Amino acid sequence: MRTWFTAVVVGFLAAGCASNASTPSQGERQALAPTGKLRVALYTGAPASIVQGATLDESKGVGFDLGKELARRVGVPFEPVVYPSPGAIMVGLKSGEWDLAFFGPTPERDSVLNFTEPLLLIEHGYLVPAGSPISTIDAVDRPGIRIGAPQGGSVNAFLKRALKNATVVASPSVPAGEEMLKYGKVDAFAANKANLYGLSDKMPGSRVLDGRIGVDEVAIALPKGRESGMAYVRKYAEDVKAEGLVKAAIQRAGLRGAADK
Repeated sequence: MRTWFTAVVVGFLAAGCASNASTPSQGERQALAPTGKLRVALYTGAPASIVQGATLDESKGVGFDLGKELARRVGVPFEPVVYPSPGAIMVGLKSGEWDLAFFGPTPERDSVLNFTEPLLLIEHGYLVPAGSPISTIDAVDRPGIRIGAPQGGSVNAFLKRALKNATVVASPSVPAGEEMLKYGKVDAFAANKANLYGLSDKMPGSRVLDGRIGVDEVAIALPKGRESGMAYVRKYAEDVKAEGLVKAAIQRAGLRGAADK
């Protein structure tokens, strides 16, 4: 089940960003927020998307912070629409539940979404539990090895290409990876490393393996049919990088695992 939050945006993410904000045209605002508010799709437990706090103000995440700031610049209320997994976000798109998302392109997403250039890159990798005999990425792809992966996550495309012997087990969410590993339902969990480090912090003795199986792009995505809003969000993506707001959101979320471009 998804969780809905609604909040009117007030204040700035960083002092001085008002001087850099541009006012969208009426057509751009309609493309971005046709209901009069900016409904931003996020998935829980992910520093690149949203890590939910006890209240809306205590939540954090790159997508959460930058979505909130975008709503402020557009001049509409901010409504996070929080899902358990990237796959659930795509289901919500079919029902018209959101206006904009923060994640990267995949073949499935490319057919229905338009993307900005990436805001950041994050390595994909594996997490193994305490005591695991798996010590390297190469040792993961063996007969009988079960690898958990978030349903609909971009890591699945890399796993499909990389694995010849191991079996992929779909996880309903990123946080569910902790239970899957603890109770022996899988032998390793695959995701972007920002998510894996978050899981590892809760599992003493667990390890994020060195190396990577791919790179996750975090970009801004708009549904196809709303092309009139793309120029505005592309400029916004450039501006927030130049203004240091992406870096600030990364630091506030405690995101680890960012990759070199």
